[in-house]
Amino acid sequence: MKLIDWYIFKKFLGTFVYAISLLIIIVIIFDVSENIEDFLKKSAPVSEIIIDYYINFIPYFINLFIYLFTFISVIFFTSKMAGNTEIIAILSSGISFRRMLRPYLFASLILAVFSLYLGNILIPKTNEIRREFKNRYMENLFKDKDRNIHLQIENGVFVYVENFNSSISVGYRFTMEQFNGQKMNFKLTGDRIERDSINDAWVIFNFVERRIDSLNESIRKGEKMDTVINLKPTDLYQIKEDFEVMNFWELKNHIDSEKMKGNEKVTLYEVEMNKRLASPAAILILTLIGVALSSRKVRGGIGVHLGAGIAITFSYILFMQISTVFATYGNLPPVIAAWMPNIFFVFVGIYLIIKAPK
Repeated sequence: MKLIDWYIFKKFLGTFVYAISLLIIIVIIFDVSENIEDFLKKSAPVSEIIIDYYINFIPYFINLFIYLFTFISVIFFTSKMAGNTEIIAILSSGISFRRMLRPYLFASLILAVFSLYLGNILIPKTNEIRREFKNRYMENLFKDKDRNIHLQIENGVFVYVENFNSSISVGYRFTMEQFNGQKMNFKLTGDRIERDSINDAWVIFNFVERRIDSLNESIRKGEKMDTVINLKPTDLYQIKEDFEVMNFWELKNHIDSEKMKGNEKVTLYEVEMNKRLASPAAILILTLIGVALSSRKVRGGIGVHLGAGIAITFSYILFMQISTVFATYGNLPPVIAAWMPNIFFVFVGIYLIIKAPK
């Protein structure tokens, strides 16, 4: 990298760090003012508020706004360079516009890899501590499902629970059926099912067990049965946005497991998984758009560029939200929902680069 590359590179990352730091401070101030009543009401220790909640809160919000503030940072310092005729001087020295993009792309690639690391590896770990604090002092993240819970726990094995109380890990009116093709060869019912966390098993009360083969049927009854089945308590109640604590590979395995169980809300997890890959790519795309948009010296200066940049950014966010809703509640495939805004703005970026000053 030449001297001018280092100049642009340091301007880019320096402006980004400064802007995102200001944002984090502002967000924390607003969050404290919003939640201080809960902290006081539930006597949350100051050390836990600072370390468990707000220290782990910072990576989450950096990654949430990283592509937005990358874009704004690019527009801010590039339009300032254009206003000082630095862009004209660079292009007049024989450096092409495409060559000038190199330090921008290098810096944005670093931020994209950083975002990929945050979203898929670091944040799920920090969210475990943050969500534990949030569940203890701010809001209950656990919610029992509606009545009549049906799910598939293995191939050909189906479970029904009329209702489940997550606070005591007890379910009522339990049924498990096993099928071989179209024929049922096993059925287990019980009035109550209770989780034995010590032995990692389930206890079924007032059970009836039926085993059926082609010629015979055997029935066994009893008051209590200890059994190990591929059923977790979390299958029977909802955890608000539980994907926040899953890294990329855990999320992928969870999606495969939920598809087998017939969970209708698996689309939420698929959208989240694809967004974790699409958002870092958005950093590269929005960087190109930002450079092309703000490298021309215009009357009105930085204000015009910032106004246009903010409009494009919020249109990107709106596009992402609309496509997410269509994927969650409609028939739009999650991978298309996550990548559609990027695909559209790639063409916007190409058009703006063609029109940029050479």
